[in-house]
Amino acid sequence: MSGREILTVEQIRAADRAAIAGGINSFELMRMAGRAVAAVIAERWTPRPVLVLCGPGANGGDGYVAALALKEAGWPVRVASLVQSAALKGDTALAAQAWGGPVEASGGKVFEGAALIVDALFGAGLARALEARVQTLLRAAERTGVPIVAIDLPSGLAGDLGRPLGYAAQAAVTVTFHRKKPAHVLVPGRDLCGEVVLVDLGLGSPDGADLHENGPTLWADRLVWPGSASHKHARGRMIVVSGDLNSTGAARLAARAGLRIGAGLVTVLSPPDALLVNGAHLEAVMLRPFETDVELEAAAAMVDAALIGPAAGVNESTVSNLFALARTGAGLVIDADALTVFRDDPDEMFSVLDRDDVLTPHPGEFERLFKGLLASSPERISAARAAAQRSGTVVLLKGSDTVIAAPDGRAVVNVNGSPWLATAGSGDVLAGFIGGLIAQGLDSFEAACAAAWMHSEAAASFGPGLISEDLPGLIPGVMKRLYEARH
Repeated sequence: MSGREILTVEQIRAADRAAIAGGINSFELMRMAGRAVAAVIAERWTPRPVLVLCGPGANGGDGYVAALALKEAGWPVRVASLVQSAALKGDTALAAQAWGGPVEASGGKVFEGAALIVDALFGAGLARALEARVQTLLRAAERTGVPIVAIDLPSGLAGDLGRPLGYAAQAAVTVTFHRKKPAHVLVPGRDLCGEVVLVDLGLGSPDGADLHENGPTLWADRLVWPGSASHKHARGRMIVVSGDLNSTGAARLAARAGLRIGAGLVTVLSPPDALLVNGAHLEAVMLRPFETDVELEAAAAMVDAALIGPAAGVNESTVSNLFALARTGAGLVIDADALTVFRDDPDEMFSVLDRDDVLTPHPGEFERLFKGLLASSPERISAARAAAQRSGTVVLLKGSDTVIAAPDGRAVVNVNGSPWLATAGSGDVLAGFIGGLIAQGLDSFEAACAAAWMHSEAAASFGPGLISEDLPGLIPGVMKRLYEARH
């Protein structure tokens, strides 16, 4: 159910320092970490020749401990090091002494006979690109084709970023400790890590962490379930603004999604020329015409959530319609064309929005609204947070590592992203899910978090062949599991 904190490298270091100050021996922490690596390996593979590549720092110390634990369990283990044992210091030197076996130079034919490689060269604190000789070593490791197990992170990844500092080898499994770091959850770092196994060393939860893995533990207890006295108006009213005659499908997808996720009454507000085509496809979703922004404002006066953007048109009508909805006090979900239409003057849109509204850009729309912010930020989390502050709204930056940020600095990374969502219209459905949850009374940040997670879970439950029309029909299964877990 996730919901764990994601910590920066410095926050992890602070947790280590606090544990040591509290009486935990630093070498014992290293022993715990290294033994955990060995246990993860033993759970996934049968005994086979292992080569452990050790660096000069604490990551290398973890490697020496893991090598000893595997050796004691009967595995054939060899160790190769970047440096002479005499150059090691502190706990790493103690771990190398405890290993006690031969240490080879990291070059030449070191990979011959290895059926599993442990990358214990450099950890999350890396601040510069790997030296050429280390890159050559890791590229040779990749060419062997045998699985690589990375300790903390694949060497070459910096813990606070989602990308390599030049180059990092592809791991099959990455074993990390205490909490994940941004590099474990942001693409492409997440993909380079392979399977990420988190080992809790018992250091406790940090105070004041404002970045989390998205999951039900963050928001499930705020989901609203109907009771015996519930009726459709009590379950929330939502509207979706339709595009013109030739652009109606996206709004219907979003409306159906809002209804399926629990909003009691969902209405598509349609230009008159699109009434017939919308009416021919809608059943439980209601339909109402409007021609002007004044009529739209009147129609939306008593609703709880409003969605504008899916195929709405990049034109002045969309600008006027968004302003009309902003005057109603409904929680707004602003997607697609309603984002792009403000690309030349985003502050015009931001001036009428507030913290109850949600922007749902994909990276291209994000760059158009927040020019240069994504390119200049160190990673997507910083970019989304800066965008949320600048706009004063919740920002959901779409991607396989969707980031959701609130103006107060809270942020989550969606770690259950599904590749099957790479299909036309899935973003319209996500926007509808968000609107449906806001209509039921969820805080907008929590609604965006819940919708993103459930959206991915629904896609994963279907798998190959998914199209966007499938997603609303899949969400009841996801919600049923959440309901049963709650009750």
